Amino acid sequence: MSIQTGTGTVLRATPVSPAAATAFRVLTAISFCHLLNDMLQSVIPAVYPILKTSYHLDFRQIGLITLSLQLTASLLQPFVGIYTDHRPTPYSLPVGMGFTLSGLLLLANAPAFGMILLSVALVGVGSSVFHPESSRVARLASGGRHGLAQSLFQVGGNAGSALGPLLAAMVVLPAGQRSIAWFSAAALLAIFVLSRISGWYKTHGAVRAKSAAAGHESRVQISRRRTRVALAVLMALVFSKYFYLSSLTSYYTFFLISRFHVAVQSAQLHLFVFLGAVAAGTFIGGPIGDRIGRKYVIWGSILGILPFTLALPYANLFWTTVLSIVIGFVLSSAFSAIIVFAHDLVPGKIGAISGLFFGLAFGMGGIGAAFLGWLADTTSIFFVYKVCSFLPAIGLLTAFLPDLERGYKRARA
Repeated sequence: MSIQTGTGTVLRATPVSPAAATAFRVLTAISFCHLLNDMLQSVIPAVYPILKTSYHLDFRQIGLITLSLQLTASLLQPFVGIYTDHRPTPYSLPVGMGFTLSGLLLLANAPAFGMILLSVALVGVGSSVFHPESSRVARLASGGRHGLAQSLFQVGGNAGSALGPLLAAMVVLPAGQRSIAWFSAAALLAIFVLSRISGWYKTHGAVRAKSAAAGHESRVQISRRRTRVALAVLMALVFSKYFYLSSLTSYYTFFLISRFHVAVQSAQLHLFVFLGAVAAGTFIGGPIGDRIGRKYVIWGSILGILPFTLALPYANLFWTTVLSIVIGFVLSSAFSAIIVFAHDLVPGKIGAISGLFFGLAFGMGGIGAAFLGWLADTTSIFFVYKVCSFLPAIGLLTAFLPDLERGYKRARA
């Protein structure tokens, strides 16, 4: 049975076929690989102080390194997702990690700035292959608990992003640039685990995909126009989130060193604490979205941090640390909710949607890093944080998202 509403929303109350049980072993494995993948990526911004000194780089060149990493990690993702929606390729996961391995080895021995750009681009290519298919694996293994599965997957990545700067402070800063090659062991471990996951995906993925497809008719469906508007709003929210995050992940250490005159290792530890809060917040967002609705999570996590971001540029070191923890925890809860909301808007296009939004996230991070690097050179790091503090106000656009969960409950009633 279907009900046509005045807003163009179609509510379908077709019974849902039971979903397969949540495969927690697979979710744990893919989350662990996400940890390794993002840990290896986060080593790159964590060693910026070494690269800046060794190659005599300015902030613009630091921004270009991030741009090179993020653009290759973003531009390819939608194309990978579109291709794998039509032709799933399970063993692309370990192949993608092979690109990351090559990039790390090249970065450890890069003779000039151009080779640094090439090496981080290879790491970005590996990431662009990894994310769309691994996100699909997480959804297939979810057993219908999509928010929980996406959060478990995402928390692995954010935990890895937090570990990268810590390991860089412990390993790379004392031993030098060549010690980056030691991280190739983590890439080799990820290749092994991803090969096992690819075997599960090849055996069980098709069956679970058919089970998920059988439940599409039970979901709330909205008109194409409202779907396009909702996707545009979600993209604007991703822009707000990742443009602001790029100010912290790329320049937080420089901000602390410039404003409070802390040592490099101390600044790295502050960055680790912030990224740890990001990892913790990511885990919370998905399950809460499953329970109360993803739109409410998006409201709270984007717009809710505005008072804290406005206060951050003017705080002392203690309160800067506290505010960064709150911002990281609250803001990070949004992405899992945004991804699952987008999946529900366009069912059956998991790879394309995952690639689009992961790619957009990385692209906004790269563009933000390059622009903010130029802005910091032109003005100051302090001015960058004053400007970025207003970005969460874009969260007001959440009002234009449809209430998918409310409509689904009415349809079932």
